[in-house]
Amino acid sequence: MTILANVSLRLPVDLIERIENLAKLTGRSRTFYMQEAIKQKLDDLEDIYLAEQALIDIRSGKSQTATLEDVMKRYGMEN
Repeated sequence: MTILANVSLRLPVDLIERIENLAKLTGRSRTFYMQEAIKQKLDDLEDIYLAEQALIDIRSGKSQTATLEDVMKRYGMEN
């Protein structure tokens, strides 16, 4: 079960018009399209920022990398 919370969001009029038009054409709600847009963009943002943070951690020495060969040896996947 998904728990929903209300959020207030100010958008430019042109975006609201596009969302309303899409909703009317497809029979879906404005909320549906706003949620979908946020979900898709959030997935992208998480990927980008988590990858950037991982790179920062590697460069600062907080994290280390391993070669594919080392990983395969560690998990018994050698040829």
